Amino acid sequence: MKSILINTKSKKELDFVSELLNKLQISSRTLNSEDIEDIGMGELMKEADRTKTISRDVIMKKLTK
Repeated sequence: MKSILINTKSKKELDFVSELLNKLQISSRTLNSEDIEDIGMGELMKEADRTKTISRDVIMKKLTK
């Protein structure tokens, strides 16, 4: 399944698009700014380099500073 993200300019536009999707029986969900930030963070986490490892000792030294 694929998704589409639509940024509306106003509440009136949002209501119109939501009503249209509802009439077409297309599932939709409204996202707030926090939801969008979470999606962005998730995308960044997917791209993170996970090949490097750090010992527990190094982490503990950083935490005690």
